[in-house]
Amino acid sequence: MMKLFHAGLCLVLFSILIGCGNDGDNGKEGGAGSPSESASSPTETTLAKAQREGFVTVGFANENPYAYATPDGKLTGEAVEIARKVLSNLGIEQMDGVLTEFGSLIPGLKAKRFDIITAGMFIRPDRAAEVAFANPEYSIGEGLAVEKGNPLNLHSYEDIKANPKAKVAVMAGAVEVDYLKSVGVAESQIVTVPDQPSAISALQSGRVDALTMTGPALQAMLDSAKDNNIERVMDFEQPVIDGKSVRGYGAAVFRKADNEFREAFNAELQKLKESGELLEILQKFGFTEQELPGDMTVEELLK
Repeated sequence: MMKLFHAGLCLVLFSILIGCGNDGDNGKEGGAGSPSESASSPTETTLAKAQREGFVTVGFANENPYAYATPDGKLTGEAVEIARKVLSNLGIEQMDGVLTEFGSLIPGLKAKRFDIITAGMFIRPDRAAEVAFANPEYSIGEGLAVEKGNPLNLHSYEDIKANPKAKVAVMAGAVEVDYLKSVGVAESQIVTVPDQPSAISALQSGRVDALTMTGPALQAMLDSAKDNNIERVMDFEQPVIDGKSVRGYGAAVFRKADNEFREAFNAELQKLKESGELLEILQKFGFTEQELPGDMTVEELLK
């Protein structure tokens, strides 16, 4: 009897194990709550998430007139207002803007601290290797500011190169660093600073003899400083690198995986161009028709 009892118990246990095994097999075939069903569910895109939640985080370089805080704490600027309008047209009403140093924009985007970055960032092949640019929203050249009277007679980057004693302030990570080096300005002559206030402070204190940045940014900074002891070089000669003018084209920037978001942004930006609203926004920050990007696309600029 004891042997029969053990045999019966083993049979029951064996049946239970077989049943459990069958349930597991059914799960692998896509039963409710199975791992395969979860894996096959589409991942929500950054654009879809932003439209569902109604907000997005945008990183801006703290550079007037592209992005800056007013005395009462409001975030504004050319890039801010264009991004705000485009995002609103995409159904994303809340833009959480974060001012940061220029050199922190791309690392912050790649680390997903920001969903988009913008403000004075030119479309360049080296940057495009890491991130995805939207179509340009403006095009501009460079500018140079010096002590009143221009005592070192600086009218171009070539003039800075020709005077080993001349020092020029440039924001860290900005394209002007490459331009200066390309025309032969020595590294010892280039003083990198984190932002606009640091650049103008360096010139005011005599630590540098000039500062350079894009034309509209330079003009806005000088207008804000209201310092009669410094001035813009109005007959500044635009740098020529590898036989080409360095006129730059600025745009919003996305992660490479967010192409859907980028294309949606481009579509709304194009509508602003065609309606004339893009120029209206630009003009509020010292830009003119000369700074419009025309029909230039990111693909053409990266050829």
